[in-house]
Amino acid sequence: MKKLLLATLVAGLSLYLAACTPVDAELARLEARAAEVTIIRDDSGIAHIHGQTDADAVFGMIYAQAEDDFNRIEVNFLNAMGRLSEAEGEGQIWRDLRMKLFIAPDDMRAQYDEAPVWLQSLMDAWADGLNYYLDTHPEVAPRVLTYFEPWMALTFSEGSIGGDIERVNLGRLEDFYGGSPMAEAVVDVEDDRFREPSGSNGFAIAPENSATGNALLLINPHTSFFFRSELHMTSSEGLNAYGAVTWGQFFVYQGFNETAGWMHTSSGVDNIDEYLETIVERDDAFYYVYGDEERPVTTEQITIPYKTDTGMAEREFTVYRTHHGPVVRAVDDKWVSVRLMEEPLKALQQSYLRTKVLNYEDFYEVMGLHTNSSNNTVFADAEGNIAYFHSNFIPRRDEGFNWNAPVDGSDPATEWGDLLSIDESPNVLNPPNGWIQNTNNWPYSAAGEHSPSQSDYPGYVQRSGENARGLHAIRVLQGKTEFTLQSLIDAAFDSYQTAFEPLIPALLRAYDRTPASNSLRTEVAEQISLLGDWDLRWGVDSVETSLAIYWATEMMGRVRNDARSAGMSNADYIAGPASPAHHLEALAAASATLENDFGQWRTPWGDINRFQRLTGDIVQPFNDAGPSSPVGFSSSRWGSLASFGARTYPGTVKMYGTSGNSFVAVVEFGDRVSARAVTAGGESGDPASPHFNDQTERYATGDLREVYFYPDQLEGHVEREYHPGG
Repeated sequence: MKKLLLATLVAGLSLYLAACTPVDAELARLEARAAEVTIIRDDSGIAHIHGQTDADAVFGMIYAQAEDDFNRIEVNFLNAMGRLSEAEGEGQIWRDLRMKLFIAPDDMRAQYDEAPVWLQSLMDAWADGLNYYLDTHPEVAPRVLTYFEPWMALTFSEGSIGGDIERVNLGRLEDFYGGSPMAEAVVDVEDDRFREPSGSNGFAIAPENSATGNALLLINPHTSFFFRSELHMTSSEGLNAYGAVTWGQFFVYQGFNETAGWMHTSSGVDNIDEYLETIVERDDAFYYVYGDEERPVTTEQITIPYKTDTGMAEREFTVYRTHHGPVVRAVDDKWVSVRLMEEPLKALQQSYLRTKVLNYEDFYEVMGLHTNSSNNTVFADAEGNIAYFHSNFIPRRDEGFNWNAPVDGSDPATEWGDLLSIDESPNVLNPPNGWIQNTNNWPYSAAGEHSPSQSDYPGYVQRSGENARGLHAIRVLQGKTEFTLQSLIDAAFDSYQTAFEPLIPALLRAYDRTPASNSLRTEVAEQISLLGDWDLRWGVDSVETSLAIYWATEMMGRVRNDARSAGMSNADYIAGPASPAHHLEALAAASATLENDFGQWRTPWGDINRFQRLTGDIVQPFNDAGPSSPVGFSSSRWGSLASFGARTYPGTVKMYGTSGNSFVAVVEFGDRVSARAVTAGGESGDPASPHFNDQTERYATGDLREVYFYPDQLEGHVEREYHPGG
């Protein structure tokens, strides 16, 4: 009996050990990896990560990101993989379908297998870091992603807030795949009065224009708030990158190392094209016309699981493709397919490799991968080079076609050719004026009179033109010398609002043209007097800014249909043919709104324009009764370089910002790199953290803090030092 009991115990123990050993071995492996990584948190909560290898640094930096805001990491990858509806329900099905038209797990796994060994090691470390975080934080409950696999990093390989795929309109996609594929979509025209223009600012100052003889760089992305983490990652293999990291990615997207810096701005390039496909339905199958032939439309089944109140459900879609790409909508009797860059493996390589470049030549070489598709780049290095690189994924096309509209997919002449080389793009290197700027405007003013000439490039190289921030950038850079870090900050926060230059005079002319007998003249006389003397500068105490923005916003709503009929922008219509009655009625209505909401139309801008962060939610709630801080700068719509996209929300009369300046840094490249920076709100997404809102006042006032780039700078500023899991 004793032998039988002993045998039973031994057998049970063996089974237990056999079951536990793989788990224990995996945990032991991750613990050993964590021991090779050190994380230092400075007194702003910024993580400084060091690993023996680059892969160790990736392991540590993604672990540190997860500590700060795992929720944002998970949401970014749910979105990237087309799995958001598994967490948020049926309302995200069309977003998920859009992603799955381009992102397929089996394809990503195959590309992981094809990746160079060095990149595989980084993806492995990325997955290890996230899984180790979840292992060591059992209190964290992922909504969907309980385990990360290395290939998943390829699904989000480029750090823009709105990647190429997001150019596909969700409403039109739903119209097509939610109804009959032969039905024409009906699209509503969006009210754009409160839509913040997307974009960012990048400035580079040459040594001859700086007080120290060193190149300077402004890094100023405009995104939705809290979209990126700020951190510093180093390794004994030479990695030493600091800056803004999109949550969940393992490379510094906008930042600098010891000898070079890079700032990406959203590009106006036309490198996504739509094709009108002539469809023939025969024998229960679809064909599309191409040249003299009819080719079968490729069909594929895509399943979208989604969360419901009672569990999980799923929806099946039959999706269509031509050789141009997936079909995403219909126009009249044509289907529309879309073609864009689909190179995640190259894109991930380029995104990481640029963080290790030493100088302009290195950066130029990395650009040879040609996957910086949706961005321009402003660059500076310690050798004194400053440069502008235009988006470097630009397919060569026949200029006889209008590439701003869908082209005839049946015509082989509309096929893409090879990519324009770097030197065939409108780039700038070391211009004689000593400065470069890009504000998502066209490249033809990047260096003032020394900019590329528009006539030298195909029209598809740039769809859009100049913008109000571009005019403002030229104003603060042209003819200026002796730049320092502080004067570059001052330029970045210059309070002038160029968009009002044509608008306010138009309002004043409208007042002068209104007969004295019109009662509106008396009603708005004080407002006109105030705006007539205004210097067009924002500020927390500026009543004029409040009045001008409320008036211009009201005007946009009143003239938008007329402007569209005239083929003009709202701003051009307001400055031109808008009637005097429109102007004065809008000013009176704006004054009434201010008086109703705040007790008087003479309300300072800072009483209206507020920064508020109450929770760690990705979609922030706003409450006039809650604490908030005044912000002087305004929307980039009005030409403010420091951008703050704000509006009212249900139950509020104050305007709360959700986008614009999100990370701001200025960098000087000399014998040692020197930098200052600020992050919107704070580094942590946890309201209980001291670093949830500790940078708010600095952010609102443009008071950038010192960046601790070197170990000696960190001395006296270390809040915590530990290994992941410790």
